[in-house]
Amino acid sequence: MPEDEFSRSQAILGELDHHGRVVVTDLAAKLGVSPVTVRKDLQALEQRSVLRRVRGGAVAAARTDEGSFEARMRRRRSEKDAVARAVAPLVRDGDVVALDSSTTCHHLARQLLPRRGLVVVTNSLALASLFTERSDARVLLPGGTVRRAARSVVGLVGDVLAGRGRIDHGFLSGNGISAAHGVMDLALEEAEAKRYLAGPCRQVHALLDSSKFGAFSLHASVPLDRLTAVWTDDGAGPDAVAEIEAAGVPVHVVPTTGGPS
Repeated sequence: MPEDEFSRSQAILGELDHHGRVVVTDLAAKLGVSPVTVRKDLQALEQRSVLRRVRGGAVAAARTDEGSFEARMRRRRSEKDAVARAVAPLVRDGDVVALDSSTTCHHLARQLLPRRGLVVVTNSLALASLFTERSDARVLLPGGTVRRAARSVVGLVGDVLAGRGRIDHGFLSGNGISAAHGVMDLALEEAEAKRYLAGPCRQVHALLDSSKFGAFSLHASVPLDRLTAVWTDDGAGPDAVAEIEAAGVPVHVVPTTGGPS
């Protein structure tokens, strides 16, 4: 997605979060574009099940899963960015890395754009576009079914990765984490895709902002004994961190910058 279109989409969804409804003429004036452009943006967002168009504007779509990629990108930005910056030095030029479709991995991907000669395995359409357009990385996007709201590909990841060799580092997130079930997701197909991505990885790092500790979730994706480490921000409760560490997985707590989240 072009940078200007992405910025407009974020602005539109911000207005929708704040007011519950947006009006085409108001958006056109605030964004400095024509009503035709706004209608095209609304149509694109509706196609990804992010909102529902109504006469003269749009309203929020009913949420049935973890939420749209665009909506999640606006939540807890400073925490996710802090975690991404702390993890990025693990990746060196020429590494083979796997990144899932989470917004935390999107923050990490932006930190990795200067790396040279990366091979990136991802089920994220957004990350595939980002690396293709702004780096020299070779991108492997496994086949499967597109989840429009999450902008991810799910389904046949395991078959595509089988026999292709080891991946240096795998980075993934989720909707929750527990000592009993490891990293978890609300959507079964996302949990399965992450499990497949983690399979060939020498190291698997879970990148989870502090809100994910103790959060409700449904489907296990990667068990704790498969994780090399967990990375989170300093908002995580000490008891929740201690529970994961007691299960044998190091937890790296990253200080946040105190910016907007």
